[in-house]
Amino acid sequence: MTSVAVRPAPALAPVRVVDVDLARPGEFRLPAGPLLAEPQGPVRALVRLHGQPLGMVSAADPSGAAGLWRAVVHAAGRQLAAQIAGHRAADRTATPGAGTDDWPCQAGQGRTIQRPPAISVIVATHNRPKQLRRCLQSLLRQDYPEFEIIVVDNAPADGAAAALTHGVFREQVGYVSEPVPGLARAHNRGLARARGSLVAFTDDDTLVDPGWLSALAMTFEQDSRVGCVTGLIVPAELQTPAQIALERQGGFAKGYEPRIWSLADPPPDPLFPFTAGHFGSGANMSFRTDVLRSMGGFDSATGAGTPARGGDDLLAFFEVLTAGHALAYQPGAIVWHRHHRTQAAVDAQAFGYGAGFAAYLTGAVTRDPRRLPALLRRLPGGIRHAVTRTRERSADPEAAWSGRLALLEARGMAYGPCGYLRGRLAGSRAGR
Repeated sequence: MTSVAVRPAPALAPVRVVDVDLARPGEFRLPAGPLLAEPQGPVRALVRLHGQPLGMVSAADPSGAAGLWRAVVHAAGRQLAAQIAGHRAADRTATPGAGTDDWPCQAGQGRTIQRPPAISVIVATHNRPKQLRRCLQSLLRQDYPEFEIIVVDNAPADGAAAALTHGVFREQVGYVSEPVPGLARAHNRGLARARGSLVAFTDDDTLVDPGWLSALAMTFEQDSRVGCVTGLIVPAELQTPAQIALERQGGFAKGYEPRIWSLADPPPDPLFPFTAGHFGSGANMSFRTDVLRSMGGFDSATGAGTPARGGDDLLAFFEVLTAGHALAYQPGAIVWHRHHRTQAAVDAQAFGYGAGFAAYLTGAVTRDPRRLPALLRRLPGGIRHAVTRTRERSADPEAAWSGRLALLEARGMAYGPCGYLRGRLAGSRAGR
């Protein structure tokens, strides 16, 4: 795929990503990290209130930390007023003691707290030991009481990840190698080792918020119908034009309101349940372990590292729904993602998204051909919906950038079915 240079808008200057809570005046934190001693310059802030994420705002003030805090508060008051008011109203009507802080306790506010479910966290990695180290450090800062971490080293070129886990993280992190390339294979290898009743997945290029596992577990506990929970993905850095432009096009975030989907109560989306990309992303997903195992895990013909380029997460989301379970999106479960830094990498990612989406649809129909009529019935409405969204984007000041990525996704979608079939063939050869 040839990369054609696109000049992003001059406004795409580097900004520091920070984490702020309006209930903690003056505090700036690095993503999933410690307090920032001397905040300065323009920032892109994840704004919370009592820990709950409300949205992201941009702010700048050259006068120092106090001025920058006032600028963030002003931007939040202007852009997130409805979210702030809604959160405060919910606080007034909430049941006392009904928060994720209950997990470390066995009782509180006159009620018994059930033992928190054990969680297995699986991190697949491929030749990125520096990023893996930072990811594992963030995972070990979780406020959740009972979890294990399993690193799956996928088709490693050397022993760097093994040395890291057996050395720096010895007795804290489990390690297993999966020699055949493919993210779905790596995840299945970790799933086979998982001991928790819940299993959560993130990537090696993420930083995980301290309350991530608590938010995921609480969402499962609140509704027994839920078989899968996804969460919020926000940028860990915005230092290059490619990173900033990608984030301005929406990035990975799926919004700041909790949602739940099921076949019993379908949304108005004309392609539901085939629009699995709306439900979340593989860098922040979790399942009831028995549900995922009953589905046979992830389809090994899909995922990064295979000819399909992706689609493993989307197909799993779809299978959860069609098996009769509900799927929940919980924005309080936060993962900070390090976007690709170069335009060429973003180009490849856009192509991979399209390929993965088409591969997922191909896989869904291949696994059960009876799904084809339902998909064909939904396609006309889905195409009309996509055209409407494209027209809305045309007013965007970065329409050329957005249109370019859309074209690459379309090319990927044309390739996706072939990629899936090639992935199945490669998988059968690897099995033999």
